[in-house]
Amino acid sequence: KGPHIYPPESRPFGKSYPDWQAAFWHWALSLPVEGHPFVDSPEFDFSAGQSGKVWFVGAPDPAVTRNVSIPEGTALLLTVRDVETSTLEDPPFFGATEAEQRANSTWFADHIVDLCCIMDGVPVKNLEAYRVVSPQFDFNAPTPWVWGAIGGYGTGVGDGYFVMVDSFSKGKHTIQYGGTFHFEPGELGDEALDLPHDVTIELTVGKDRGHGHGDDDCDKDQADGR
Repeated sequence: KGPHIYPPESRPFGKSYPDWQAAFWHWALSLPVEGHPFVDSPEFDFSAGQSGKVWFVGAPDPAVTRNVSIPEGTALLLTVRDVETSTLEDPPFFGATEAEQRANSTWFADHIVDLCCIMDGVPVKNLEAYRVVSPQFDFNAPTPWVWGAIGGYGTGVGDGYFVMVDSFSKGKHTIQYGGTFHFEPGELGDEALDLPHDVTIELTVGKDRGHGHGDDDCDKDQADGR
């Protein structure tokens, strides 16, 4: 029996997928830059900032392989490919109001293609159904923070594809997931632009802490991205 994947309309551990996405961004944007999951760095520690039944999985672009460990019984929220817009970021990721944040994040998420999520060699079916838009969330970013030099209090809205998975058996598992932002000429620049996200998690279940960094691929054609 493989890991259990919660359907898009479910409420894993008492929260909807949109609420879990908001919780993910509140967590991610409040973390210090040093060791941040969005940065490929030796300082990365998978357990840092994690608590409770659900641990969040964030990773840098364009590609990374991480060897991580989780306590037995822990669920993971995978950010397959997603975006957020907030009051603290520079354009094109700035939104002064909830409506602006929502519209901007939706525009970016509409450009996500080539989704993939594979658990121990088995693809997750119907990934397109896992797109969710968060309610507006707030956060307190440190200075500096992962998206800028000066932090502070901010609000934002996220949009994209998330998968909640648990019931991992004790031992080793491999999770591979990602997607690509694809922009036609004139949308973000004069030329077409692809921003891939390709994450491989070599997971050990049954230990207390985990960290790792490196490179791998869902797709060898890679470019710098958010």
